[in-house]
Amino acid sequence: MLRLFILMGLFGLASSVGWAQTLANQYTVLEIQQIGLEANGLVQAARSQVDIAKSGVIAARAYPNPEVTVMAGPDSNRYALSVTGPTSMQRTVTVNQPIENPFMRSARIGAAEAFVEAGRASFDQARTDLAAQLRVRTYELLLRQEQATLEQNIYSLIEDVRRRIKHNVERGEAARFELVRADTELQSAANRKQAAELTAQRARVALLQFTAGALPINFEVKGSLKDPIDLPTLEDLRKEVPETNPEILRLQAEQERTQLRIDQERATILPQVNVLYTNYQDAQFTSNTAGMQVRIPLFYQRRGEIDAAIYDSARIRQTLDYRRYEVSQLFEAAWQALQIAQRRVEMFEGGLIKEAENAVQIAQAAYRFGERGLIEFLDAQRILRGLQGDFLLARFELQSAAAEIDRLRAHFPKELIPE
Repeated sequence: MLRLFILMGLFGLASSVGWAQTLANQYTVLEIQQIGLEANGLVQAARSQVDIAKSGVIAARAYPNPEVTVMAGPDSNRYALSVTGPTSMQRTVTVNQPIENPFMRSARIGAAEAFVEAGRASFDQARTDLAAQLRVRTYELLLRQEQATLEQNIYSLIEDVRRRIKHNVERGEAARFELVRADTELQSAANRKQAAELTAQRARVALLQFTAGALPINFEVKGSLKDPIDLPTLEDLRKEVPETNPEILRLQAEQERTQLRIDQERATILPQVNVLYTNYQDAQFTSNTAGMQVRIPLFYQRRGEIDAAIYDSARIRQTLDYRRYEVSQLFEAAWQALQIAQRRVEMFEGGLIKEAENAVQIAQAAYRFGERGLIEFLDAQRILRGLQGDFLLARFELQSAAAEIDRLRAHFPKELIPE
């Protein structure tokens, strides 16, 4: 008896450990997004670009350093020492301090700050795109697992029917061709079940690749295709998307940077001033002089650089206009896909699936009592399988459309991977 209690205790402990491990390997959609964003190298590289751009602002705000020139050496006597006296040393120290053009400086700093904003928008775009892909891949895995479960249930149902038919054939209560038909349907169901399981395994591998292998091999998704979707109204989204889309924000920052580059190139036309100070000393004299050095753009006024900056600004502006139109069209298409998927889900939930399930139950019962043939039952079951598959696909398309809308408006928990 004591040995029995010990074995029961060990079994309970092993079951508890296995259950705890299963819970530990369960991840919500948000947790999978966080893991993928933290592990993805492209996102980390985009964040590094922001840091590089910030360093550029420090460099743009720096003032030019002075230049110091020191020259020293002995006098070269052209006459005899009895006439000129002993050789003396002379020394010259010159300090050159560039005085920066304030217009050029402000334009340079503004361009560097705009480059930081462009880098932040690119970082947000990388995070948004990956977060949306992780979300869609996660729901695709749930879809494939649901499809595999559906095919498994159908296989079990047909296997049970085939077993009954075989029993009836052996008793002489059914024709042998019904058993042949049942074997064919069972083999077809087995093939579909294996294909669904393989597709689910591929979806799992794809999600592991998107997370750079950060998820454990035996992970499970703590979620469902029925997860609620929370989106603003259509009018609010039409206002929000152009204001928050990372690609549009990046191009706006690039446009500002190119405009400031034009101002910077035009500021170089103004004269550049350097303040000079010179100290001269020899055996007899000490001299302190100050002056100014002015560089005047008389022959070349950087016309080529200014034109290049103007053309570059026009290119960015045209790209921005097109991208705004493209994003608006992508949003409208995603919204239409969302509405279509929502109507399909509501249609299936309105009783279509339930009616098909009732039809299968009636056909199965009628077949058992000999009121209907095998073909009628298989047809009813095939219709139900098709409706259930379409229902799962409609739910997945609903989640995918919502993920695309959130991607276009850069809506995802920013705290998943802070700057």
